[in-house]
Amino acid sequence: MIDLRSDTVTKPTPPMLEAMWGATVGDDVYDEDMTVNQLQQKAADMFDMEAALFCPSGTMTNQIAMRVLTQPQDEIICYNGAHIYKYEGGGLAYNSQVSTRLIHSQNGILHPTDVSNNINDDNIHYPTTSVVALENSVNRAGGTCYTLDQIKAVTTTARQHQLKTHLDGARVFNALVFTGDKAQDYGQYFDTISICLSKGLGCPVGSLVLGSHELIKKAKRSRKVLGGAMRQVGYMAAAGIYALDHHVARLSNDHQRAQTIAQHLATKSYVRNLIPVQTNIVLFDLPNHDTVERLLAHLKSHGILAGMMDKLTMRFVTHLDFDDDQLEQFLKALDLF
Repeated sequence: MIDLRSDTVTKPTPPMLEAMWGATVGDDVYDEDMTVNQLQQKAADMFDMEAALFCPSGTMTNQIAMRVLTQPQDEIICYNGAHIYKYEGGGLAYNSQVSTRLIHSQNGILHPTDVSNNINDDNIHYPTTSVVALENSVNRAGGTCYTLDQIKAVTTTARQHQLKTHLDGARVFNALVFTGDKAQDYGQYFDTISICLSKGLGCPVGSLVLGSHELIKKAKRSRKVLGGAMRQVGYMAAAGIYALDHHVARLSNDHQRAQTIAQHLATKSYVRNLIPVQTNIVLFDLPNHDTVERLLAHLKSHGILAGMMDKLTMRFVTHLDFDDDQLEQFLKALDLF
């Protein structure tokens, strides 16, 4: 089965499994898992931040970041399709008791005026604007990316207004490969960064939240109360170390295959609103529900799974377990529809 629903469907490669089985582990709640400690320091160093905390999921790292950056009755500014708002079960309201100021942006990219024009006055009738949260790459915008200059412009404006900054970097390595920017340059612009290991990097599970020593100390307390404290989790951390060492540069292969899919789709009469592909996400609309159902069934009959972002919006996501032979098979299936 060719599975293009998400890049979360990947399985560990044999060398990654070997690294996992060879890990030195301990009790991470006591800070005694050497492999977890190594992963945390490695991730922090990559983004030039002081510390990091290993967690089960990107949702947890995003939610922890908001807990340590905000107080109840605060408000965060984010893209209206941001994962942190749309796909985390209402966690902002539930976990941190904050509201959101949603910015409508066709490509998911926020600009300095989106910040300065949406800060609440100091008035007891309004929530206190406290955080600007960016997402890179932007999932619901088809994997579009911020450049470092765009990040600098938005976060500089935020800090001029005494706002904190967070990056949902679930696919940040895809963005870095596309733009050519360096991870080490990111740390100066964000109070917290969340990075995911289980998407394009191919790990079975795991994300990290990065920040200052003070914030990560608070984050560890939040992880505990959210049920995310883990024990001999170095086996999973070893997968993360392997991925950071071996699976980042190869993301360009996923991007190229996504480009090829998009070029092929552009020739199909049933495709609407195909978003220009930058990374590994191909997003487009179909004309009606009948076409959606027929295309999904057709692809499945050819051993291919696709995902839907909305009722008429289909998504293909390329990843570590999708190779050139499968790409050829997939394109042939499209031609038969």
